Amino acid sequence: MRSSKAVLESPDFRVSLVTCAASHRHWSAPEENGAAGVVLVRRGMFRLLSDGRRQTVDPTLGYLQVPGREQRFAHPAGGDVCTFIWVRETLWHAVVGDAAADSAVVVDARVELAHRLLLRTRRDAADPAERLVHTLVAAARPQIAGAPGHADLADRAREAVLAGEPDSADLVSLAQALDVSPWHLSRTFHRHVGMTLSRYRNRVRVSRALARIEEGDTALADLAADVGFADQSHLTRTLRAELGHPPSRLRHLFS
Repeated sequence: MRSSKAVLESPDFRVSLVTCAASHRHWSAPEENGAAGVVLVRRGMFRLLSDGRRQTVDPTLGYLQVPGREQRFAHPAGGDVCTFIWVRETLWHAVVGDAAADSAVVVDARVELAHRLLLRTRRDAADPAERLVHTLVAAARPQIAGAPGHADLADRAREAVLAGEPDSADLVSLAQALDVSPWHLSRTFHRHVGMTLSRYRNRVRVSRALARIEEGDTALADLAADVGFADQSHLTRTLRAELGHPPSRLRHLFS
């Protein structure tokens, strides 16, 4: 059901690609974490229950794995592919320190780019340690902690956007589908996710565009339409704003 393959190794760190083929809505049996590290999703979505807290994990939100903490998983959308970054304790504290107080890791577009480039390290001459530190610092920087309560509503809204459900296209329709007021959904989503629903939809579009460009897609007009941008110019402006690079530069980084 779950397989792991190391793609980078050294005495101080190990980067593994973890593939899970599970498909179930119920919670799995509890597992106890044995190692500290960062889990970042490359493809797919799953649910995590750890330390009494439930969260939806996807390419826009990863998590810190804390040793000794019990966790359970559910896979309502099928399998997924993740990256697990284990780091020796001394290196972890040297790079991250005690800044990461919350287990959730908000993955903005620049963190996702660092993650994808990290996995390509063996294909080019980049220093693995430099890319590892870049990814860790970006992923584990202090996050905006959400207030308690209503986290499940924010997760259900995120899952609707990730699944591309028609009702997720605008705030009012999504609020009706979730049986809450638009005002309540907007406030709750921003509190727990750290951004507006509109910005989150845009973040998902950027993630999907980044994956397509990494795979070698050069038909930008078609790509823009497929992932939900108004046109190619809108795609280019957004990628430059979110990642600091236009599509041509991203293709070069991935080449």
